[in-house]
Amino acid sequence: MHDIDRLAQRLLGKPYETLDAATKKVARHVADGTRIARNVSHDAEAQATRGQRAADAVARFGGSWTFIGLFAAVMIGWVILNSLILVRYGSSFDPYPYILLNLFLSMLASIQAPIILMSQNRHAEKDRLDAEHDYEVNLKAELEIMLLHEKVDHLREVQWGELLAMQKEQLAVLAQLIAVRPVSPSNVEQQGGLSSAVLVWSLLPQEARVSTRAASCHDQAEQKPLILAPRSRRQSPQS
Repeated sequence: MHDIDRLAQRLLGKPYETLDAATKKVARHVADGTRIARNVSHDAEAQATRGQRAADAVARFGGSWTFIGLFAAVMIGWVILNSLILVRYGSSFDPYPYILLNLFLSMLASIQAPIILMSQNRHAEKDRLDAEHDYEVNLKAELEIMLLHEKVDHLREVQWGELLAMQKEQLAVLAQLIAVRPVSPSNVEQQGGLSSAVLVWSLLPQEARVSTRAASCHDQAEQKPLILAPRSRRQSPQS
């Protein structure tokens, strides 16, 4: 609990007890290091009742081209049927202007409208849950980024200083080794390519490079034997 209080005070600038429910939930997940993302739609579908699923099915069917085609076919068939009965028998069960058909349509609309409103309310609730979940995910991502910035600043200020100090000590030791046994890039390449000595050679200042090259050339001159070409003599013919 104390860790969550310190986390909320450091990242949010408020005590943990003064936060709202969503922010408290995010702070707990950040402190525990657990993920907060979930499938809100799947959870809403799992908790839906039969009435809500039926309302969604009615709204889905009422807003489709299938419903429009069936609705138009029923009205056209109703008109044709009444016209045929009127022509053959002289009267019909629903003469023009089709009052019985208008009654059925009004009853259908009065029943269908509340069902569609129920489905819309349910979808509005799902949208509200999605918005709350998006807020929680975005807030957690923002807090995680702030924690990463703090860690990077800590690395730059403390640990990188220690690494630089260790690197300076290692370079000093390698410079001493080079002073004892001079190494030039030509010798290193002859021995099998690049090595750590080449890296040290590139890190040395210009004066150290000049002195190392001079010492290496002096050693090579001492080790190389002096070979003199024999002088040819011309023998004069005896007279």
